[in-house]
Amino acid sequence: MLDLRGDPIELTAALVDIPSESRNEARIADEVEAALQAQTSDLEVIRNGNAVLARTALGRPSRVLLAGHLDTVPAADNLPSRRDGDLLHGCGTADMKSGVAVFLHLAATLATPAHDLTLVFYDCEEIESAANGLGRIERELPEWLAADVAILGEPTGGYIEAGCQGTLRVVISASGTRAHSARPWLGDNAIHKLGAVLDRLAGYQARNVDIDGCTYREGLSAVRIDGGVAGNVIPDAASVTVNFRFAPDRSPDAALHHVHEVFDGLDVRMEQTDLAAGALPGLSKPAAKALVEAAGGQVRAKYGWTDVSRFAARGIPAVNYGPGDPNLAHRRDERVPVGQITAAANMLRRYLSP
Repeated sequence: MLDLRGDPIELTAALVDIPSESRNEARIADEVEAALQAQTSDLEVIRNGNAVLARTALGRPSRVLLAGHLDTVPAADNLPSRRDGDLLHGCGTADMKSGVAVFLHLAATLATPAHDLTLVFYDCEEIESAANGLGRIERELPEWLAADVAILGEPTGGYIEAGCQGTLRVVISASGTRAHSARPWLGDNAIHKLGAVLDRLAGYQARNVDIDGCTYREGLSAVRIDGGVAGNVIPDAASVTVNFRFAPDRSPDAALHHVHEVFDGLDVRMEQTDLAAGALPGLSKPAAKALVEAAGGQVRAKYGWTDVSRFAARGIPAVNYGPGDPNLAHRRDERVPVGQITAAANMLRRYLSP
C-alpha cells in the first residue's frame, strides 16, 4: 500500500511507478482510494469513475480544495522512476505526481487543519477536454467542488502561478483562382493573400496586463499554414491557423472580437475552432491572500491554460502550485528536484495549519 505518512519524495516515486496513461488510471485510483481509506480518519472518501474524492467536515470557517490529475502522457522508456542525487526521474515526476504526493501526504499527516479540506484526484486531464475527469465531477458532483480557494498541483517550480490565460484559435482562409504557374497572371494566388495576415501578426503589439500583482502577457501567433496543390499550380485555397493567448481580464467574446478587429478589412474568411476562458487570480480574497503570504510572496502569472479556469468560472480563486519545472513535462527526461517536493509540502503545511 502507498505510504501516505512517510517521505513525500518516496511517495512520489511510488506513484510514478504505477503506470497511469490517460484512460488507464484504474490501478492508481484503486491505490489512492485504498490508502486514503486506511490511513486517514477524518475524511469522507468516494469514487467517481477513476477519480478519487475526499473531504473533511470539521466545521472550519473556510475550505481549501487540493486537486491533481492522476494520469500521465504515454511513457517514453522512462519508467520505473530513478533517483540520481537530488533529482527524481520518470514519467509524471513533474506533471504531476509529485504534486499529488504532496497533497496525499498532507491529507494523512495534518491532524488539525485550519481549514476544511477537499481533495480531488482525477483522470484524463492529458487528453481531450471532453474526457477530463474534473469536468465529469463538475457535472455529476458539483457540490464537491465548493471551496474558498482551490490549488492545482501543476508543476510551477515552487512559485504560485495565479489564474491562467484564455486561449482562442481561428482558421483564416483565403480563396483564389487556380492556374498554371507558368502563367500566373491567369490565376489568383490564395497563398499570397495570406501575406497581409502574416504582416499584421508580425507587427502585432502584445498587451501586458497587471492583475493582483501578476503580469499577463498576451500573444497572437500563427501556428499552422496550409495551402498548395502542386509545384506547378497557382493555389486557389490557403489558410493560416492563429492562436490568441489572452489575459483573463478579457471575456471569450471580447477576445474573439479583438481578433476580428486585428484582421479587419482583409480579403479573408475567419472560422473559430477553439475557445476557452482564462481565470482571474483572485489573490485579494482572504483565503488566497493567506496562501500568498505562506509562499513568501513568490507569485507570478500562469502562462497557458489549466483547470483553474473551471474553478474561476464558479467564482473560486484558484492557483497552480507544485514541484517541478513545467518545461520538463511530457519529456523523455522528465524529472523533479526532490528539494522542491519537500519545500512544497512544508509551505502548504504552514498554510493549512492553525
